[in-house]
Amino acid sequence: MTASLDAVEQALDGWRGDGPFILGVCGAQGSGKSTLAEGLTTRLQARGLQAATLSIDDLYLSRAERMRRGQVVHPLLATRGVPGTHHTEAGARLLDQIRQGRDVVLPRFDKATDDPAPAGTPVQGPIDVLVFEGWCVGARAQDDAALAASVNALEAERDPDLVWRRFVNLALATDYAELFAHIDRLVLLAAPGFEVVRGWRIQQEHDLRVRVGEGARTMSDTEIETFIQHYERLTRHILSDMPAYADLTLRLDERRDLKG
Repeated sequence: MTASLDAVEQALDGWRGDGPFILGVCGAQGSGKSTLAEGLTTRLQARGLQAATLSIDDLYLSRAERMRRGQVVHPLLATRGVPGTHHTEAGARLLDQIRQGRDVVLPRFDKATDDPAPAGTPVQGPIDVLVFEGWCVGARAQDDAALAASVNALEAERDPDLVWRRFVNLALATDYAELFAHIDRLVLLAAPGFEVVRGWRIQQEHDLRVRVGEGARTMSDTEIETFIQHYERLTRHILSDMPAYADLTLRLDERRDLKG
């Protein structure tokens, strides 16, 4: 991860000008994007810059709102993760405030309660660099024709009429496009393939189980297999589509090290 961090820091130094800068970092689950974002923020702060990190996870809608969308649109929208489960308007307003150099409160999402945390993180403006990271940050919508074929059992069995995937794709083309338009430059941590992502996500859960103890609620490998199917279509799309327009693509090996 050090080599990736060095590469992003060097690129950022060449990209930045005067005023607040918003750096997007996209990476599949388990790719190390949060570690990179936190490491970059720490380095920039050590250099005397006002830097902060925002995860797209912190923009999740409340559980009640996702349940409502699950009832009105499609049951799969009750599960947080895909486009259509974030508060994009609030995110866009926040990035506008950062661009204006204002003091802000960065929202935080509490995954233990499955709801936004009651208090965010105050950050004094102007912010020199905001690292905006997430698994779908900067993603673009697919062609409608690409939605027809199911990529896994979840889509085939629970979205046979394409209602869910079309809603997600439309959200990407509209609300999320407006949110991502605030990004100045985009970095992609490119996994070798989705099968590796599956292994990374399972390992994340195993590590979490060690940290919190066997008695805590964590997902089994089987539950993770089902859970990550929500992310599979867009993850595969990002890996094939985003390298053509990302400002910096860092190709990772199975150990998350930067390929030579």
